[in-house]
Amino acid sequence: MALLEIKRDACTGCGLCIDACPFGALSLDGERIIKVSEACTGCGACVPVCPTAALSLPEVEKKSVPDLNSYQGVWVWVEQNNGRASSISWEMIGEGKRLAEKRRTMLTACVLGHQAEHIAREAIAYGADRVFLVDDPTLKVYRTDPYARCLVELVRKYKPEIFLLGASTRGRDLAGAVATYLYTGLTADCTGLEIEEGSNLLLQIRPAFGGNIMATIKCENYRPQMATVRHHVFEMPVPDHSHQGQIVREKPVMLEEQIATRVLDLIVEKNEINIADAKIIVSGGRGLKGPEGFTLIHELAEVLGGAVGASRAAVDAGWISYAHQVGQTGRTVRPDLYVACGISGAIQHQAGMRTSKIIVAINKDPEAPIFQIADYGIVGDLFSVVPALTRALKKRLNK
Repeated sequence: MALLEIKRDACTGCGLCIDACPFGALSLDGERIIKVSEACTGCGACVPVCPTAALSLPEVEKKSVPDLNSYQGVWVWVEQNNGRASSISWEMIGEGKRLAEKRRTMLTACVLGHQAEHIAREAIAYGADRVFLVDDPTLKVYRTDPYARCLVELVRKYKPEIFLLGASTRGRDLAGAVATYLYTGLTADCTGLEIEEGSNLLLQIRPAFGGNIMATIKCENYRPQMATVRHHVFEMPVPDHSHQGQIVREKPVMLEEQIATRVLDLIVEKNEINIADAKIIVSGGRGLKGPEGFTLIHELAEVLGGAVGASRAAVDAGWISYAHQVGQTGRTVRPDLYVACGISGAIQHQAGMRTSKIIVAINKDPEAPIFQIADYGIVGDLFSVVPALTRALKKRLNK
């Protein structure tokens, strides 16, 4: 059943709504009156363009939030695994604190787990004013249902204005489930957040169309305003163990027998160093000329004890897997040392690595944009420079 209702006596058949519909759900019938197909999603794009107010979405309008002013505060979900919090959560706490100060409101952390009170105290040290702690054996291992239901009930009870989660594998999964239950908007993989002057809405900034544009997204009519944010986009705050905060204990909403999934075993796959957590990254780009060029990158990374990264061009060419991609459409990294080999430094790549502490660029083009942000630059053929650098470092490091 389509969500859109049409007042046939008011429709003039002008066709403006047909042009506005992004899903091709509207057309004219034999009497030149608008008709709607099952492709209608209720997005509402057609309603404001109708000059005679012949279109409406009564079912969607019923679900709108009646009082947005009753929602206050900034929340952050603290991801934990085996009793250890993920660093991305502390980054979210730092950014959440900044947004809360702009809104002159409280920062709340949500900690779900088993025997996790020490994580709640850590959250206060990193800047949370209040922590909701749900501590129960059903939450020891992450499962979507019990985690999502807990957060949904907390949101319905306390009504936060903004809710942030890290864009990790678990964070992406959990955020989508929570937003669906709450019938609110969610912007995934943000690279920036701001508070709009005047409206005080959360501006959620993220790459779109393959990283070719930056989109700014607002959630005007629903609460909370939800966003997931990539790892290393924001700096991790320095913990202050003298900071005081309140721990509020809440009960879980699901019993073990009500949860459909069971965790039988956890198998940790042993792979290369995760570039998101690496302190040293050696990256290769189009200048490597082919997959065999990454042999040089691997050799230098091994000597330095670092991870291998890549530009989007190298990944798109099939020279290396997506897990290595650095940039707006890949991973955002913040290593102590970033060595860019044969990477021109397009803005999309810079967005993923420009916050590295030290950047070294190796490129034969002296006008390459990467040199504008590099701390050290070597203009030369990487096929000569990189092996020479590897040999020199082996000697210096006694490898």
